[in-house]
Amino acid sequence: MGIPKKYKAPFIENEYYHVYNRSNNKELLFLDDEDRNNFLSQFNYYCSAFVDTTSWNLLDNHFHFYIQVKNISTITSYLKSRPSKDLCTTERKFLDQKIGEHTLIDNAFKRLFISYSSYFNKTHNRKGNLFHRPFKHVMTENEIQLINTILYINANALKHKLVSRIEDHKWSSYHNIIMENQLDPQYIDLLKKFGGKSNFIKMIHEQIDSFLLCVDFPNEE
Repeated sequence: MGIPKKYKAPFIENEYYHVYNRSNNKELLFLDDEDRNNFLSQFNYYCSAFVDTTSWNLLDNHFHFYIQVKNISTITSYLKSRPSKDLCTTERKFLDQKIGEHTLIDNAFKRLFISYSSYFNKTHNRKGNLFHRPFKHVMTENEIQLINTILYINANALKHKLVSRIEDHKWSSYHNIIMENQLDPQYIDLLKKFGGKSNFIKMIHEQIDSFLLCVDFPNEE
């Protein structure tokens, strides 16, 4: 049986998506903080030119990102600013209008997974594919889904009982938001949707129990 279409929504400019994936056989995806930093660094390298990240969370054997696809003109300008020799085949095809933004972004995530798998296998003396295939990406259809998905992603470490308090899981956008004195620009639009930082924190805590039990989100298995 194939994966349902809602988990493979096409990437379209300016739309929001819940992107997530897990390791094969639920083995550990990150063994230490160096692994987590490497994964985030490679995500930024391969994907950040094409998407804006609203929320994220790294767990033991899977991850969640909530992204918004940048508009085509922004992506095109960025790729044109780079030396042609530094572009991959997919990026060149996008500039030549042979493919659209979906194929470009889908390929960027696949390159991320291949690159991180190579690093992880070499570092930890492991062989074989690390990530489950295919990865899932669910498009947001309305404002309620947007808010609920953001809350769900930020509370995900509690759902999996990795911590007893949401504040204790540092590998998430929530932890970055509550710990930073100067807010990262990527979170400004997010907090506007909640009426500010204090309201965002308040809503997270008010909704934690309901989101830990929520069955309306895509299956993480």
